[in-house]
Amino acid sequence: MTVSTTAPAANKLAEMAGALAAAPGDWLWRVRLNPDGRWYERLHQDEEHEVWLISWLPGQATGLHDHGGSRGAFAVALGELEEDDLGGTRQVGTGQTRAFGPDYIHDVRNTSTAPAVSVHVYSPPLSVMNRYERTDSGLVRLAEESAEQW
Repeated sequence: MTVSTTAPAANKLAEMAGALAAAPGDWLWRVRLNPDGRWYERLHQDEEHEVWLISWLPGQATGLHDHGGSRGAFAVALGELEEDDLGGTRQVGTGQTRAFGPDYIHDVRNTSTAPAVSVHVYSPPLSVMNRYERTDSGLVRLAEESAEQW
C-alpha cells in the first residue's frame, strides 16, 4: 500500500479501498465501460464515508481536482492508472492503494492500452470538488462541482 499521508484516518480509508478492490465478486457485475467518459457508481454512503466504483477506458482521466476538504483513498482493482499529485507522477497498478488528506489535488488517468477499475473511499462524503488547470503562473481553479451534479 502506498500512502501519501500518515494520518490514521487516511490509512483506514486506504485499508477499506484495498479490501473492496480485492473482492471483485462483490462488485464486478456492476462495472460498465463507457467510451464517452469514465463510468462511476456510488456503492455506499453513510454519515462518515462513501464508496465509489469507477471504470476507466484507455485515455480517460479525471483532470486536476480536489475533494472539497474530504480525506480519501483509492485502490486499483484491475489494470493500471497513473496519478499526478503536483509533486510527481506515479503508476498505480492492480492491488496498489493511494491515500490522501483533505487538501490533496491530483489527476488520475488511464494511460495504458487496457481498461482499469478502481475503488474510491472518501470521508466525510464528498459535498464539492474543485477543478483546476495548471498555468505558467500556477494552479487556477476553474470550477466547483457539487454532489448534486454527479
